[in-house]
Amino acid sequence: MSVPHEEGGPRLRMPAEWEPHDAVWLAWPHDPVSFAGGLTGVERTYLRIILEIHKTEAVELLVRGRAMRDRVRGLLHGARVDPARVRLHVRDYADVWIRDYGPTFVEAGDPARPAMVRWRFNAWGGKYRELLKDARVFDAMEQRPGTACLRPGVVMEGGSFDVNGRGTLITTEQCLLNKNRNPGLGRAAIEAKLRRFLGVEKILWLRGGIAGDDTDGHVDDVARFVAPSTCVCALEDRACDENYGPLKANYEALCRMTDQDGRPLEVLRLPMPEAMINESGRLPASYANFYVGNGVVLAPVFGCARDEAALRVLEKAFPGRRLAPIFCAEMISGLGAVHCASQQQPAAARGAPATCGRKAPLSRRAAS
Repeated sequence: MSVPHEEGGPRLRMPAEWEPHDAVWLAWPHDPVSFAGGLTGVERTYLRIILEIHKTEAVELLVRGRAMRDRVRGLLHGARVDPARVRLHVRDYADVWIRDYGPTFVEAGDPARPAMVRWRFNAWGGKYRELLKDARVFDAMEQRPGTACLRPGVVMEGGSFDVNGRGTLITTEQCLLNKNRNPGLGRAAIEAKLRRFLGVEKILWLRGGIAGDDTDGHVDDVARFVAPSTCVCALEDRACDENYGPLKANYEALCRMTDQDGRPLEVLRLPMPEAMINESGRLPASYANFYVGNGVVLAPVFGCARDEAALRVLEKAFPGRRLAPIFCAEMISGLGAVHCASQQQPAAARGAPATCGRKAPLSRRAAS
């Protein structure tokens, strides 16, 4: 049932990504125009993602038709993926970046129960009219019995914010305050929507995102929470690179910020990969575009000299989880990586918010 969310309704909370999941949502890649780097290679990447993640959480996988469904089943069988752990859904979707056009799953009520927040999707500020139909991909889910669907009535994408599950959210001014999203809403109105529908108390504003990002500065390429008061922040150490100044400013801002309880953030420095460029220009490659699953972190790598350094940072950030490198050099030609391609569905209520491995410190898109 789709309903507007009103004052006085159940309190909503978006769990942190490291909290338990029931499933992860993906959409099978299909368009050779989007993935100029090679669709076959991107399919291999998706097989690796599914193989790694289905061991610890179910996979809800979109496919475009019966022929694709049957072919994908064969590929999964060949990769020795347990078919009982992957459910295929036939949908008419255009693009694979489900983080942005799919719902944000939240907890609602006490005891908590799952709900969907259906943001408006306008294809990253109206850049790709042919992708606008992806706003309707999840309409069928609203008809499921017991599914609460909430519509805030604002344009928002899941990759534009990141939460710690305790009341703090990170985002960027470049994206959320961009006039191509919600031109009639200012900072205060946007903050009110985030507080109401994601259950956050404090919003940390960074300036902008990385070069080559057609999403207008999604934060999941810049800074991510890895624990309640700890985050990683992408940094470029080559002063000649166009990302150097903006990322340095974001890092310095985060180092001055605190969480919802006033505790200073611990900020881990995450290197940037070497610049990746194709015939269309700079690609938005970032090691911050990882996915935190149940017991595993899917970490993008690009065949760069800095891959190992980035993996060491993520190992430090998630000591209790297995790290699974995912080769994304072909996938990034579509202007996204692992986090952009996935959306977690939190587990049904199981008591108090879970903690992750680290302790809190004391002190997208080519047209399809």
